[in-house]
Amino acid sequence: MTGPNRSRPTLVAEKRYSGQPKTATPKPRRKPSGGGGGRKRGPARKRAAPHGPLGWLRAMVGWVIRVIWGIGWRIALVVGLIVGGAVLYTATTLPPASDLVDGRMRGSVTLLDSEGEVFAWRGDQFGGVVTTDTVSPHLRNAIVATEDKRFYAFYHVGVDFYATGAAMVRNYRTNGNPLSGAGGSSITQQTAKLLCFGRPFDPDKWESEAAYEQDCRETTLWRKIVEMTYAMAMETRYTKDEILTIYMNRAYLGAGSRGFEAAAQRYFGVSAAEVTAPQAAMLAGLLQAPSATSPTSNLQRAQDRGATVLRLMREQGYLSPQEEAVAQASPATLSEAARRRSGGYFADWVMESGPEFFTRNTTEDVIIRTTLDQDIQTAAEEALTWVFENKVREGSEAQAAIVVMSADGAVRAMVGGRNTQATGAFNRATTALRQTGSLFKPFVFATALELGMSPYDTVVDEPFCMTVPGSGEWCPANYSREYSGPVTLTEALTRSLNIPAVKVSEQVGRDNVRTIAEGFGVESDLAAGPSLALGVSESTLIEMTGAYAGILNGGSSVTPYGLVELRLLGDDAPLMGTGGGIGERVIREDAARQLTWMMHNVVENGTGQRARIDGWQIAGKTGTTQAARDAWFIGFTGDYVVGVWMGNDNNTPLRNVTGSGLPAEIWHETMTRVLAGMQPIPLPMQAPPEPVRPERESDPIVDLLNAILGGGN
Repeated sequence: MTGPNRSRPTLVAEKRYSGQPKTATPKPRRKPSGGGGGRKRGPARKRAAPHGPLGWLRAMVGWVIRVIWGIGWRIALVVGLIVGGAVLYTATTLPPASDLVDGRMRGSVTLLDSEGEVFAWRGDQFGGVVTTDTVSPHLRNAIVATEDKRFYAFYHVGVDFYATGAAMVRNYRTNGNPLSGAGGSSITQQTAKLLCFGRPFDPDKWESEAAYEQDCRETTLWRKIVEMTYAMAMETRYTKDEILTIYMNRAYLGAGSRGFEAAAQRYFGVSAAEVTAPQAAMLAGLLQAPSATSPTSNLQRAQDRGATVLRLMREQGYLSPQEEAVAQASPATLSEAARRRSGGYFADWVMESGPEFFTRNTTEDVIIRTTLDQDIQTAAEEALTWVFENKVREGSEAQAAIVVMSADGAVRAMVGGRNTQATGAFNRATTALRQTGSLFKPFVFATALELGMSPYDTVVDEPFCMTVPGSGEWCPANYSREYSGPVTLTEALTRSLNIPAVKVSEQVGRDNVRTIAEGFGVESDLAAGPSLALGVSESTLIEMTGAYAGILNGGSSVTPYGLVELRLLGDDAPLMGTGGGIGERVIREDAARQLTWMMHNVVENGTGQRARIDGWQIAGKTGTTQAARDAWFIGFTGDYVVGVWMGNDNNTPLRNVTGSGLPAEIWHETMTRVLAGMQPIPLPMQAPPEPVRPERESDPIVDLLNAILGGGN
């Protein structure tokens, strides 16, 4: 025993291991096999102090990482709470999905031809609401395969972080700006942009709708954060199908089409529910660059892009290899209406002629029925193209225009330039003011006939001068510089002689000539001097064609028109009707018929012979201005009056071109196509009675000589 005052003896190895020598090393104790039956561990081993520069560097890096992590996860938590709050708040402000499918700021205009067929569209076309259930499955699959293949994945929260990051890396490598270039945005993010993150158009803030849309597409770091937040809010508020439905109805797909229903009708003439796999692929391919890949702008590019979409659909399991092969072998093509682009010059003219609040700046969906005959339009376009390809020297910059019109002023076709398919271009048929030259002469002779003169009345074709007050002596000349002496009015018009035209104009009175011309619709500022008779005044092709239509219809004025009826989509009653047609009588019907007979002689025997068509009666008049800056031919059959103008936009002279040449040939080519298969219709013309020649008095000597020589009556 040990007492309290005695110390515990030291336990030595000899006493613990009595049977072993003092110098023996004790055996190591085995660790217990159980988990909890072992002895208690000793105190923790202290971390060794770093040794050397490398050790100190490792310690410093570790400390920095721990500090960053400690701060970073706290910041991330705060940011996450802020973003989450912003997402939840934004989600509560979103309207029902059904309120977001039509976001157009403008209405649409659909133009119908004379048969009621669609031939052109203007404004923002919206074909109607479609949903993921009502569109063709091919279309839904093509959109997802092209724009966001993980859209329906359960972890897709509105932002495809992998695609966004990959796009930013590509952009940085390409141009040094991760936010400029390739997309990577999910369908939900793209929809957020289409909605402009809930900001409506404010005309006080943005100068135009284009500026508004450009601002909505602007990409900055802050805008990207807003976009992602709004996208995640949409995923919180709406289902995937609702988001895709909004996207399908608001996406712009080129040629004024908003939404896939409008685009399907615009390009293929079918509903979005009926599109085939190749058509669906082409439509989905437009999302990347709708203006550049629009099939009406470049069909081959659109088909190439569609082929890529078909491959993506096969790779993602939406098409079998066999289905893809069939689709690739039959790429989508445009409908007949789509191949005509957007109605070209005629549609532009109709849009300009209607009220602005129902055409150019309409907020409603409008239907306009027009006078256009698409077969005649095609004939005019083909004729102009053929003549320039086969009759005009290569490299010529000359332009031309054509107007085809009925006798009541209804415009059946219009070509405003050599680019026959242009839209929004300068329309030389309606806008270009050019001198008319001899095209004006029929109004001089119409005045003479109205005042009682006969087509057989004569006038002397001879060198002629007159004094013009304030200008001095004026001496007009014929184009040929030759003179024929006494000629009838018919011969003067047939040969387009200048001197007789001036003399007749002066005889009947310039003011009367001006009144007749204005009555027929030549509203341009007419010259006051004697050169009025030679067509020094300017006019447009449509104005002059309309004036000639007045001659064809028997002497009544016409107002050229293309708009027949305008109504709102869904309404049966039109808001407005025809804005033109036959007006007041200008000259007597018999005077108009005699003038038509005189103009028929121009085509049969005079300057308009190149316009002749076998089996048809044709009347017309050529016109060539000073230095051949303008060349015209306007002629008519019993049904149609067709005007042709040719010239240079910069008003420089044409080379070896007169109205009796290329314009008459363009007229001939146009009407040959228009009249093909039709029965000839006679002109409403009337030959004047032959002039009564006075009987000569009997001469006995002459009678005796005739009797001797055996002459008789």
